[in-house]
Amino acid sequence: MKKMFVFLVSMFLFVQLNAQEGKLVGDEAPQFEAHDSNGNNVNLSAELQKGKVVLIFYRGQWCPYCNRHMSALQDSLSMITYKGAKLIAITPEKNEEINKTVEKSNAQFSIVYDANHIIMDAYEVTFTMSKSKHLAYKTYGININEASGNDDRALPVPATYIIDTDGRITYRHFDKAYKNRASVKEILDNL
Repeated sequence: MKKMFVFLVSMFLFVQLNAQEGKLVGDEAPQFEAHDSNGNNVNLSAELQKGKVVLIFYRGQWCPYCNRHMSALQDSLSMITYKGAKLIAITPEKNEEINKTVEKSNAQFSIVYDANHIIMDAYEVTFTMSKSKHLAYKTYGININEASGNDDRALPVPATYIIDTDGRITYRHFDKAYKNRASVKEILDNL
């Protein structure tokens, strides 16, 4: 039994060490172009010509921590834009689910459905939920695959990046503990 415990702990640590770690401060931000939930074209390169971008990755409308974070961002949106930045949120959820996020958070900024998690992969924030956890979520009515249109149980680490007009990342908040998010104060201080 002891050997099995040591083996499982070793495997857990090995997996943790090899998990994605996200883009780093100083890295060039991967460019993307997509449509937000309102049908507007969101082109990172074009947005950076106007000013800095605060890029948020969130898990979905079913996540109470995401909804609180999105609400806090909406409440402070005028302070973010006053600092000359645009806020863009990325989610693996389809537009129907984004609409639920908007209802819950009153978000008035661009929210992009990342079909096939292309943007998440580029920023190295994608992780795959275990089959057992996915099954447990489904018993509570949360179907990650149905919400995303994929069958791979992919979610983002809830990360925040500030991207400067030169396309470089100047700030990042990347924490695998999904309850921890970048505070609005932290974002504003780094803008």
